Amino acid sequence: MKELGYTSPLQVPRLVKICLNQGVGDAITDKKIIDTAVEEMTLIAGQKAVPTKSKKDISNFKLRRGMPIGVRVTLRGDRMYEFLDRLIAVSLPRIRDFKGVGEKGFDGRGNFSLGIPEQIIFPEVNIDKVNRINGMDVTFVTTANTDMESFALLRAFGIPFKNQNK
Repeated sequence: MKELGYTSPLQVPRLVKICLNQGVGDAITDKKIIDTAVEEMTLIAGQKAVPTKSKKDISNFKLRRGMPIGVRVTLRGDRMYEFLDRLIAVSLPRIRDFKGVGEKGFDGRGNFSLGIPEQIIFPEVNIDKVNRINGMDVTFVTTANTDMESFALLRAFGIPFKNQNK
């Protein structure tokens, strides 16, 4: 409240949900890839992941409408905060050559997205059982109206940004 100059606690932005998304384009040829991706994402999130399906046909990629091409999870409430804590404390420091999260992921409306290069940074994933290394997107949806408010909120949660003062 002090940093942003708010008078009411209800003006302070809040974290609404965290969305995890993993695109698995190679699942067109091998259906087992989606099953393993769902299992890994369920382990990472602590909540059942659902496969995403293609919306239209693309002949160059041999893709038909309705084929599974990704996996997603939406976290809210206690699971969201527990995942956020694990992401900041354990997973992000395990990224190779990690110097902080870049600030380019803000969308202008108070939401922030970051890409994770490989799913093996999460301690829940057994490295010996991983066949393919997939990246994933993590999106933080907030009630903030501007990027500055969202940046202040996420910095207060402890997300290690490269440039701490924006």
